[in-house]
Amino acid sequence: MHDTTDGARSRRFGLPTAIALVMGNIIGGGIFLLPASVAPFGTVSLLAFGVLTIGAIALALVFGRLAERDPRTGGPYVYAREAFGDFAGFLSAWSYWTMTWVSNAALAVAGVGYFHVLTGGSSSKGEDLVVALAALWLPALSNLAGTRWVGAIQLVSTVLKFAPLLFVAVVGLFYFDPANLGGFTAGGGSWLGGLSASAAILLYSYVGVESAAMSAGEVRDPERNVGRASVLGTVGAALVYLLGTLSVFGSVPHDRLVTSTAPFSDAVNSWFGGQWGGTLIAAAAVVSIMGALNGWTLMSAQAPYAAAKDGLFPAMFARKRRGVPTAGVLAAAVLASLLTVVNYTVGAAGVFEILVLITTFSATVPYLLAAAAQVYFLLTGQREKVRTGRMARDMVLALAAFGFSFWLVAGAGYEAIYQGVLFLFAGILVYVWMAARRPAGEAGRRAGTEPAAAAPADARQETAPAAASVTQ
Repeated sequence: MHDTTDGARSRRFGLPTAIALVMGNIIGGGIFLLPASVAPFGTVSLLAFGVLTIGAIALALVFGRLAERDPRTGGPYVYAREAFGDFAGFLSAWSYWTMTWVSNAALAVAGVGYFHVLTGGSSSKGEDLVVALAALWLPALSNLAGTRWVGAIQLVSTVLKFAPLLFVAVVGLFYFDPANLGGFTAGGGSWLGGLSASAAILLYSYVGVESAAMSAGEVRDPERNVGRASVLGTVGAALVYLLGTLSVFGSVPHDRLVTSTAPFSDAVNSWFGGQWGGTLIAAAAVVSIMGALNGWTLMSAQAPYAAAKDGLFPAMFARKRRGVPTAGVLAAAVLASLLTVVNYTVGAAGVFEILVLITTFSATVPYLLAAAAQVYFLLTGQREKVRTGRMARDMVLALAAFGFSFWLVAGAGYEAIYQGVLFLFAGILVYVWMAARRPAGEAGRRAGTEPAAAAPADARQETAPAAASVTQ
């Protein structure tokens, strides 16, 4: 009962905070290297950005549609379990959980390099490890303080990192020189090949569109705000990506850009001279990474929380304190810390890179299952789950979202898919263990066929009218 009352009091994410959560999770540290990463393929990479943006918006709209009828915490996990049963739900939750804590470790390690730019020097591996661990545990502590703190930090960090990126995106247009652009297909070959190659790098720029749906139980009026936050957050991130990349393309000569290690800094320095641009961008990168870690730490707790309420994860993951699943936050922080320690002390960079590759595949499994769930609801004519009059439009969106997610899987590469599938299947042992511990008659029960009276009290609380949460 503690989870019910505490969860009701903690639903404090309004629309602006939900938008900040989506944007903050989408925009991590990768944006600061993206222009240099895709420059070798030419300006066709800008077209790839546009195509990916359309797919990401379609996925965001599908999450909004799904959240309208089932605004519980867990998002993709909830939809997959309701449509396809416990096992599909578990795979969605396990895959998403894996992606969050492994990518958190990667973000923390990436932040160390930007931190050195701010401090003006290098340090030993031991000092780097301390900085990386601090980057993991400070967001964890803010999450343990409650959703009010998570929302406040996410809102502030999103504004702080969005402002300099928007500055580069807008000011760069006044310094834009077409002579700096490379060819449409600078890498040679067909434009379609360049489009696919650059898209493979850009594909994961939009991981995070599901953030509002994943935390729907903590969003005020989730039936309306989850969809709005998903779309507006995705569009906001897309504008920063597209305009920022275009400005850098037009500010830094192509031959320099392809070898640049700090393209945004090089762009600012080319406009105003000096080296202060590097410090400015490094500060923005640190804020961006810390904001992303703050949001992703919350995400790392939401999927196991939703699964634990249904008996698919250990029960400790279902306990909340101040609206935050504390066990999920602590487990993610500990696992990410262990990976970080391995990276710095053992020096097993290859192992760490393999685990990071796994995240690229793991992120797409929940997307595919959620889009497939929407297609399933539409094809089976479950009108109570689909708003009347939207059949054709929702089917087009669901198929576009499924195609986009499938493209994400294909773009991950053979090694990532191979390693990711192995890691995904390793979770089957956890599912078997949890299924064996459940009372007879409950194991294997599909979410869609459970009697309404059997729904957990906290699940019913999460779907209570939004007005109740607004007035608290």
